[in-house]
Amino acid sequence: MSDSLPLSGKLALVTGASRGIGAATALALGKAGAHVVLTARTSGALEEIEEQIHQAGGSATIAPLDLTDGESIGRLAGAVAGRWQALDYLVLNAAMLGTLSSVPAIDAKEFARLMTLNVTAQQALIAAFDPMLRSSQDARIVALTSTVGQTPRAYWAAYGASKAALEILVQCYGEEMKNISNIRTHIVNPGATRTAMRAKAFPGEDPATLKGPEVVAKAILDLIVADTPTGYSGARIEG
Repeated sequence: MSDSLPLSGKLALVTGASRGIGAATALALGKAGAHVVLTARTSGALEEIEEQIHQAGGSATIAPLDLTDGESIGRLAGAVAGRWQALDYLVLNAAMLGTLSSVPAIDAKEFARLMTLNVTAQQALIAAFDPMLRSSQDARIVALTSTVGQTPRAYWAAYGASKAALEILVQCYGEEMKNISNIRTHIVNPGATRTAMRAKAFPGEDPATLKGPEVVAKAILDLIVADTPTGYSGARIEG
């Protein structure tokens, strides 16, 4: 390990890695020396991020899949475990915004899809990769959240509920693991960031006034390579 490649020899998996914060984080981890497994539904976009990582001198593997397909997560975990012994960093970034609406107007079918991706799939990822995370000497799970996961906002109930559930899910896993393994969990709230999801939620907002995804990616990288990792157990970053 060197200062220029602090994550050399490490394995990372980033969900929702085809664009926005996920893509920027994957690129940052790859530049820092980690081999990055990139997951998202769109293979073409993943290939572009993979190429960017390779051009920066890093290495990556793409794994196109739909996280709402329960069996796909098990297949992914099996494929990764067949090639590597341990997973060092799991970045839970994939999520859907859904339709912003009042609580009585929430569409049941859309809400079920949202909760499946934003919560159920995240639990499935943790469960599937638990053995590989336990095999790491310094495993980290980083979950991306939102302010509405803690602070209620009108018309944001569906998305906010999913993020509140994700936070508790990940934090509980961290509490379960902290005395029996090297796994630590972190919650990152990126705040207002220039992403497609942000543009969908705030269509009238000038994107030029927002920070880029690379700023959040750097914060995640800094958290991962912190000199005193044990001091960051359960750390929360607010953007």
